Amino acid sequence: MGGKLIVFEGVEGCGKTSQMQLCSEWLESLGVSVVLTREPGGTELGLHLRRLLLEKSEDKPVAEVTELLLYAADRSQHVAQELKPNLAAGKYILCDRYTDSTIAYQGYGRGLNMSLINQLNNIATGGLESDLTIWLDVDVEVGLSRKRGDGVGLDRIEQEAIAFHRRVQQGYAELAASYPSRIVRVDGSLSKEAVQEVIQGILRVHLHLAR
Repeated sequence: MGGKLIVFEGVEGCGKTSQMQLCSEWLESLGVSVVLTREPGGTELGLHLRRLLLEKSEDKPVAEVTELLLYAADRSQHVAQELKPNLAAGKYILCDRYTDSTIAYQGYGRGLNMSLINQLNNIATGGLESDLTIWLDVDVEVGLSRKRGDGVGLDRIEQEAIAFHRRVQQGYAELAASYPSRIVRVDGSLSKEAVQEVIQGILRVHLHLAR
């Protein structure tokens, strides 16, 4: 069985982490070798970059282009160190965020040049695209309310104005419309169990998994 890159995307509080864990357990029950990873932070270098990107600093804000370049650096290392080797080994990779996040957050959210973003994504990935992207679609207010209720506190991106998060959401909607064979929308407002059932159905069809 060849390796597969399955990416989970969505706005803050959409439920990616819990759904990835449930998917991992389900796939492993089918005998599939699974790797769980994330961006930013899927490598040792990425963990340092994640801290720089997500920690709130009032006196030393991260410039928008600097933010974009840091995400690209994290992705380049992640693809080389984790994604490509595990795919070559036949693993199913479940990845929390990938290139679509950069388009949605830095492109639609920040309003940065989309050609530059696409160029950096291509350089960082070497052309590696997801085999399937699950977009967990939830209302931004609902997602942020979930994040505020988890007791962890909001990171730098989560603390952005609601208008920023709405632009990000619009970005995901337009990406899904542009790449319907790769990006599949799932209603993230459903119960955790219902969302997982939908995701498993999608994976069975797209990845030709046995029932």
